[in-house]
Order: sequence, then C-alpha cells, then structure tokens
Amino acid sequence: MIFIFSFIKFNYINAQGFYDIDTIQKIEIQFFQSNWDYILDTAKQGSDGYLISKWVKINGVQFDSAGVKYKGNSSYNVNNMKNPFHIELDYVKNQNYQGYNDIKLSNGFKDPSFVREVLAYKILKKYMASSLSNYAQLYINGQLIGLYSNSEAVTKSFADKYFYSKTNPFFFMDNFGGNLAYLGTDSSLYYSKYTLKSSFGWANLVNLCNTLQNNVGNIESILDVDRTLWMLAFDNILVNLDSYIGQPMHNYYIYEDDNGRFNSIVWDVNEAFGNFTNSGSGNLNISQEQTMSPWLHLNDVPWPLINKLFTNPMFKRMYIAHAKTIVNENFTNNDYFTTAQYLQTIVDTAVQSDIYKFYTYQQFLDNITNNVTSGPQTIVGISNLMTARTSYLNSTTDFQQIAPTISNIQPSDTLPFVNSNIYITANTTNATNVFLGTRNSILEKFTRMIMFDDGAHNDGTSGDGVYGISLTITSPETQYYIYAENNNAGIFSPERAEHEYYTIHTNYNVIPYQQLVINEIMAINDTTVQNNNSLFSDWIEFYNNSSDILLLDYLYLSDNFLNPLKWQFPTGVSILPNQYFIVWADNDTVNSQSELHSNFKLSGSGEQVILSYANGVIIDSTTFYTQSTDITWGRYPNGVGSFGTMLPTIGATNSPFSVNEIKFSPEIKIFPNPADEFLNISINNNHNSNYKIKIYSITGNLVLSDDFNIFSFENFSKKYDVSNINKGMYFVKIETVNDIIIKKIIFE
Repeated sequence: MIFIFSFIKFNYINAQGFYDIDTIQKIEIQFFQSNWDYILDTAKQGSDGYLISKWVKINGVQFDSAGVKYKGNSSYNVNNMKNPFHIELDYVKNQNYQGYNDIKLSNGFKDPSFVREVLAYKILKKYMASSLSNYAQLYINGQLIGLYSNSEAVTKSFADKYFYSKTNPFFFMDNFGGNLAYLGTDSSLYYSKYTLKSSFGWANLVNLCNTLQNNVGNIESILDVDRTLWMLAFDNILVNLDSYIGQPMHNYYIYEDDNGRFNSIVWDVNEAFGNFTNSGSGNLNISQEQTMSPWLHLNDVPWPLINKLFTNPMFKRMYIAHAKTIVNENFTNNDYFTTAQYLQTIVDTAVQSDIYKFYTYQQFLDNITNNVTSGPQTIVGISNLMTARTSYLNSTTDFQQIAPTISNIQPSDTLPFVNSNIYITANTTNATNVFLGTRNSILEKFTRMIMFDDGAHNDGTSGDGVYGISLTITSPETQYYIYAENNNAGIFSPERAEHEYYTIHTNYNVIPYQQLVINEIMAINDTTVQNNNSLFSDWIEFYNNSSDILLLDYLYLSDNFLNPLKWQFPTGVSILPNQYFIVWADNDTVNSQSELHSNFKLSGSGEQVILSYANGVIIDSTTFYTQSTDITWGRYPNGVGSFGTMLPTIGATNSPFSVNEIKFSPEIKIFPNPADEFLNISINNNHNSNYKIKIYSITGNLVLSDDFNIFSFENFSKKYDVSNINKGMYFVKIETVNDIIIKKIIFE
C-alpha cells in the first residue's frame, strides 16, 4: 500500500541542463560566409529569412546546417555588432540539444545590469508556466560576440511540456494591439494584430474576445483566469510595460489546452523593472513607475483583460492576493536583490570580456542599485525602483485590507480508497466565503466549490470558523487548494495556488519493481506494423515478467520525465503472465477493447518514456536517442536486459540482433524489394568463406534458412521461392566468419 499526502510545487526547475541558471552556456556559430553580418542584416530588413550555418555548436555538441537570423524590434540595429539571435537547430535536419531546437538570445541592449530578463523569469516561474532563462556566450566564426540572456522559446514543444498538447489553437501577440478586444465575427479583422502559431484557431480567438467583451460571466470556461491574474500581477508589480498592460499590448502568447481554455504565457521580459516606460497613458518617469497603481487601466476599455475581468469582485480580490504574494516573496524580503547580486557574480567575468556590450563595466556594477545614464536615456536602478515601489504598494488601501487566515487544513482520511467519501476542513478567521478548488490530475482544470461552516460537514459547530466540505475520491490523486475571502480581501492556501496545490494520493497496490517493464519502443514506424486503424504509428511494448496477472489501474505513461502523468491507463486493463501488451503512441485517444492509444507521439530525435503512478512511484523508464526508421529501442535479454537498438519484434521475444550488427556490403545484392514470388541474392566474393542466410519475421520466427561455401573470386547467385511466406516485413541475415549483414525486406 502506498500513500502520500503532499504539497506540490508545480514547476520544472529540475534537470534543466541547457537552461541551468548557474552555468553560462557556450554557443558557437560557423558560417560559410565571412560577410555573415551583412547577409543577416539584409534578411532582417527584407524577408526575415534564415541564413544556413555550416554548423552550430552548443557546449561542444555540433549541429550541421542550423538556421540563424537576427530577431528583435527595438533591440535590433543594423549598426550593432551585437544583435539578438534566433537559432533553429532543426531548420534543415531533425536535431535538437537536450530536447530544445529553438534558441532565443537577447543582447541586453537596455540593461546595464545584465540581470533583468533572467531575474524576471526566475520570479515569474514561481507562479505560472514560463520560460527557463540563463546566460550564453556567443561566438561567430571564432570571434566572441558577447554575453547574451538565453531564454526558452515559447513553441509547440513548450506547449506540450506545460499544457500537455501542442496542436490546439496557439497565438502570439507580437504586433501592437493584441489586446483581446472584440472586433466582430469576421476573423480577418484579427489577422494584423495576432500571429497564428497553430494550423487553426481563429474562430476560437474570436470566441474568446467575444466572451470577454459580451459574456464575461462565462469567461472561466474558455480562459484560465487564475493564470491570467498571475500574469497581470507580475507585469504590474515588476513595471513590465512592454507587455499586455503597456501601450504595445503585446509580448505574450495564449494557448488553448485540452479543456478548451486559453492559457496566458508571458514573453520577452528584458525590459522589466521599469526599462520600458510607455504605460498606455504616456511615458512614466521614475517616480511615476515607483507609484504606478496596481489598478492601471482598470477603467480603460482598450485593455479588456483588466477592464472586463475586474468587473468580477472575486477576481479583483484574487488579483490583489496574487500581487501581495509576489511582493512578499520577492521584494519585501529583498530576495530579488540577493538573487540579482548572485546572477552578477555568475556573469562578471563574461561581462568584462564582452567588448560589444552597450554599457561600461562600472555601469554593470552600478545598475542593480543606481540609475545609469547613457546619452539621453536613463536606466532606472532595479533596487531604486523596487524599494520605493514595494513601500508604495504595501501602503495602498488594497494591500492593507485585512485578508482572512487559513490554517489546519485536514482531510478526514489521509489514506482514502477510490470511490470513498472524505471531508476536507480548514480553520479560518475573518472569512465570509471559503472555497475548495479541486481536480483529479494536472490535465484537468480546477473546479471551485463552496465550503460550509454549518456544523454538518465535519466542521465542528456552526459559526466556529472551521469550514468543511464532503468530497468523493474518484481517481488515484486529488489536487486541491483553499481560497477564503471577505468583502475586502482574499487569500489562497497554498499562496501560489492554482500554480501550486495540495495533493492526496489514494490507497492502492502498486506493481512490484521489475515485474512490469517497458520492453521495446518504436519511434519511427514506417513499414513495420500497422494498428487497427491501418496506420504505421509509434508504439510502446510492455512485458509482464511475473507469473501473476498484473492490473494496470492507476498507472500513467508519458514521454516526458517532467510531466509523468500525461496519459492514464483505462481502468480494468491487465497483462497476463509472461505476455506482452502494446500501447500505440499516436495521439489518438480513442481506445478499444483490442488496442490502446496514448495522447502523445514519440519523437524520432529522442526523448524519454516513463511508466509510473501518480504518487511518484516509478515502475520503469528509459531514455532513447535519435532513432532509425523501423528500428526499435528494446531490452535484451527480453524483459530483463539493458536497452539498445535492435530489430523490431513486436509482441514477441526481443531479437539478439542489435543495430550495430546491421551492415550492408556493396558485394551483396538482395532484390527485388519488395519481393513477391521470388527473392534473388547475389554475392560478389573475393575470399573463401562460409555463408549462412536466414530470413526472420519481425516477431523473430525463422522462415527460411540456407548454408553454403563460396571460394575466392567466385560469384554466387541464387533465387529463393518466397511465395509461401506471409506478406509483411522481414529481415535477411547473411552471416560469414567476419561479418553479419542484415537487410530489411518486404514480401507482398
């Protein structure tokens, strides 16, 4: 029996590798051309196309033919030697570095401190899904260009990582005026203000804008309001005006998850901490930035995410609760300043060696604290801004309102069974309404339910400040938070909810270690085997090593260690002793009695597969790398051995032939392929040798065998009758004393 009652911190900081905040990455670009800067400038001012590099190296790992171009608006200048870059590793070839193929490098053009972007993202990541960010030194054709901030691109891979799908409607507000204002039913009216990043979605965007304008009471059904409140609070507290809340009304994405709700994603925070001054009500001076109202644009129609959302008093109280959390956790305690100093120690030497930086080394040292003047421009010191801003915010009426308190949160049964009823109770003070937000998995949205202080919900006596609610446990885990409010203020527990939450895991038996294993994986199925839908889809094979029937209830399967709960096995699925079970990884979630389909596909360029329970118990996992077509990643010996590349044996004992054995000599010809009635094998021999020819099915069954000797310089040719062999894919194995040669063949 396994049980965990825990507090979940929903973030992805672990195992970040390429975005490790403590390490400066080394990125090298080698162009064929010596005038690469001129070519990139020309492209930037014209088609904005990519220049194909000879290679790009990341920390010594080389990628040929990567696409490179300049990016940015105000940060780009044709006269700059140090411009921002966009690198596409997979522009020509399917390749990635640690799963990342899209690299965005910012040049620090308005940041003497070199910390604004990395610091802002580090703060933001505590409260919502956002980009990882660190530093990189960039070299081009052997020359050091300088130090850059290196922030995770918001791509379909990003959506898959944080929202567990990547084909839904996806928009980038990179043009001025992407404010979600309703312009009418004609989707063409939105084209100039929004960039569609998916294959469809204009109707969904129009519906979002229409609902926000005309039916805001229904907005939670199509917008993750909590995530949006975090975004608005972050932009306001950090005076990040080059965003939705400033005049550009841009630099954010929205992605629609599988629950039909758009999720806000912050992008491009290099001008946070007061660098961009246009609030939409004019350019703010430093004093105005320090005292900028938390209700900026509350009454301004062009900002409907503010003007319309905050017609709901609960959303206003939730917004202030989030804003206070950001202030208390980062600024009142001076944590941001300690972090900024730490970041400067990481990059100090790199800043000194950056000959193309836009400010002096002394200005770098000064700007965390002091204002820096460069020409007509004054860059506000980060602590000069935030010390005064923190004092101002904490003095406002909204921040001084007395919020409820929440304590002693208790489930009545800390080891519940599925389908059992429990109570969740919490002690509160100064609350008029208390809510429980709950969901069964990270793939779902939270549902808010009113809690009771009536003496009838395991909550003590009526009116004692203890609130309770009855909850039916319907899944292996229950995620929840508490929100309490009065007429003036609200509070969450945990305070970072809905981004963080409490979790109850249920009481159930787990499969013992090594009884059930991931046995074989195919990530590029071109001709090997079809599923019941007549599709050559990716597949994952499991094997039951035990003598017992194994029930797969409560198990999850995923292709990402950071998101292990992507797909749950349907209730009642089992594997017989010493038998195999196949899951088709094809993003087709329509399952049947005869086969199962996961909600993700495998990547031929490599990733992970993990089989685990919601309580964190991992049954099996593997990491595979770039795969070959119709070749698998499997265990040998079957069910117990280590993983390696091999010939496919779906639903059967894994083959001992590894891909390292697959060679093909020009002296040997096998034809035709595909073959029908006859198969010809010809050998142009230049030495004495014994030849063994064997043909195997993909399940490892031997269907044809031959053995003969050929003397030196003797040519051999033989026609084999294969008319009685079933149609499908087979492997021809030709073995000599010195070589093993394996060739894939199709019989029709």
